[in-house]
Amino acid sequence: MQRRHFFTGAATALAAAGVGRAALAAIPEAVQQTSADTAPPWTPPGVTGAGRPYSPVLTLNGWTLPWRMNNGVKEFHLVAEPVVREMAPGFLVNMWGYNGQSPGPTIEVVEGDRVRIYVTNRLPEHTTIHWHGQRLPNGMDGVGGLNQPQIPPGKTFVYEFEARRPGTFMYHPHADEMVQMAMGMMGFWVTHPKGKHPLINEVQRDVCFLLNAFDIEPGSRTPQVNTMLEQNIWAWNSRVFPGISPLVARLGDRVRVRIGNLTMTNHPIHIHGIEFDVTGTDGGPVPKTARWPEVTTDIAVGQMRQIEFIADEPGDWAMHCHKSHHTMGAMGHSVPTMIGADHRGLVQKIQRHTPDYMLMGERGMADMGEMQMELPENTFPMMTGTGPYGPIEMGGMFTTLKVRADQKPGDHTDPGWYTMPPGTQAREVPTPGAASRAPGNTTDPNTPTDASARKPAGHHNH
Repeated sequence: MQRRHFFTGAATALAAAGVGRAALAAIPEAVQQTSADTAPPWTPPGVTGAGRPYSPVLTLNGWTLPWRMNNGVKEFHLVAEPVVREMAPGFLVNMWGYNGQSPGPTIEVVEGDRVRIYVTNRLPEHTTIHWHGQRLPNGMDGVGGLNQPQIPPGKTFVYEFEARRPGTFMYHPHADEMVQMAMGMMGFWVTHPKGKHPLINEVQRDVCFLLNAFDIEPGSRTPQVNTMLEQNIWAWNSRVFPGISPLVARLGDRVRVRIGNLTMTNHPIHIHGIEFDVTGTDGGPVPKTARWPEVTTDIAVGQMRQIEFIADEPGDWAMHCHKSHHTMGAMGHSVPTMIGADHRGLVQKIQRHTPDYMLMGERGMADMGEMQMELPENTFPMMTGTGPYGPIEMGGMFTTLKVRADQKPGDHTDPGWYTMPPGTQAREVPTPGAASRAPGNTTDPNTPTDASARKPAGHHNH
């Protein structure tokens, strides 16, 4: 991270107004981040200078924006600009974001803080920022044309308000929203409680990330912004598996995970190996009497969900969206289903005219996880990622929760693959008399050759 030094000097408090050249010296320098790795939690130097200490969050494949204190006000500087995001190793996408990244950096403050955010527009069109879920003056809400003039290219506006309640929030444009959000403009906001809160637990791990999605044609680098629901790249913080960092916990840790959804559809997020409680939304902490245990929570468009659990089962546990096509890379929606089709004698004939032709789908699509197919340049495979036992056969919105007894407190580094204790792993057993079939033979001798439908008794007339 290029943590540039902030300029010193008093900042001019301007409410949603243009900042002239003469005032630029009073604006904090914009800190930039270009790495797609997960940055460690950012604890402000001399945290007591912030007025109130807090336990910082970890942004999955992201980072926290530093701030400076100016006469009791926390000052930030966001720059809306074109960026190039590495969504997975070797898969680069042209996006719009903030401070060198999409999503933009996480903003962390404490309940009761006075916050001043300078926003510089380096996009080719105007923009604004809406502070999703915040209580603030109407003129700071960031809806272009309704609450403020849009921020023209090359101009800097400033927003200033008090962080009035603790919780999990987002920020995103409310100007040419369909294009700008489809290009990756969004970010996370966390307001920590100013003291011990009856509805907010103390945790050992606090992780956050945004759900986002893109339509990127194979071989291209720029999202199709007019796509409404047929996105083909499903991401967490603009990263796709195997490019998504794992969640790492020490055995026995209480873990909080904050998830925001700025895609065009809902996402049922499922974690293996544990149960969790939904403890908060973007409306605030959930009363304890209204919490319930889950292993999957559905996050609708524009919603935040805050979940908590005890990491009490060691292992590498899958964590993913439970919509199956959201754990895949780019797919062709018009590809026909070929399961059960008899290709005998056909492949060789086709290969005389198309030497690179490969048979796919006759036995399902699992073979694609092992195929080394040549793809167009800068194209993310449909199935990718390899575990200790072979292809994991998932991409997109998938990662792992890694729980280890020997993980050091506060250590978020990847501990590697879990070693199964003897006798705790599924294994092959002998099956005497089992019918063996050649790999290319898809005919089950117990399956009738003629397809038929059987109606339930008593419903012959329906």
